[in-house]
Amino acid sequence: MAVMALLIVILKVGVGLLALPVYVLHFLGLWDPICKRFFSFAMSIFARYLKDKMRQYKKELFSTLGDFAGPSGQLTLLEIGCGSGANFQFFPNCCRVTCVDPNPHFQRYLSNSLKENKHIRFERFLVASAEEMTQVANASVDVVVSTLMLCSVKNIDTVLSEIKRVLRPGGAYFFLEHVIGHASSWTFFFQQILDPTWQRLFDGCHLMRKSWRNLEQAGFTELKLQHITLPIMLNAANPTVLGYAVK
Repeated sequence: MAVMALLIVILKVGVGLLALPVYVLHFLGLWDPICKRFFSFAMSIFARYLKDKMRQYKKELFSTLGDFAGPSGQLTLLEIGCGSGANFQFFPNCCRVTCVDPNPHFQRYLSNSLKENKHIRFERFLVASAEEMTQVANASVDVVVSTLMLCSVKNIDTVLSEIKRVLRPGGAYFFLEHVIGHASSWTFFFQQILDPTWQRLFDGCHLMRKSWRNLEQAGFTELKLQHITLPIMLNAANPTVLGYAVK
């Protein structure tokens, strides 16, 4: 165990040295604006790679969104960390969509998705963190959606509290999030090595979070959650939980 721990430290330092220019830019206060532009572009490309690989999982996950429509029969949906709009194709016809993302550079990619998904009614794009969605009123949405978002927030519990605040009673939070690998797996081994530099390169994305525990303790009245492994090459960000929680 001691040898393995030492190996992890050595490899972690090695990865950090390879990314030294990024750490220097961060120290000088220059990395954040560069990272946000790079991250929005990279994620728009990555979304295309994931499109077919995740289609069946997302189709099944979002198949019951319409069941949570309000009394009017029209679904009001808030997507947090919307990115380039890769989830729009799975949203029900005529649902009203508001997007929240702390990265303003995603707006240019979002517009392309809107052109391809005219079946939804897009309302607005809010530049805000998931911890402080003050522009969204209490109990004002039927459904909240996030995919690959809880990995990069500063405080998961605060985010879940905000989600519960904006959801109407009986509304639901749908999620798909990558999490930490099993302690005996190679995935976990590489996560330990990559995590510090991964966070710096990919706009605060953590590889070793146990988001399912936060969901279990968030006080939702109902939680449907399952652990899966997605058929993608990025094993370090592969162990995944998906499901929904009802307020």
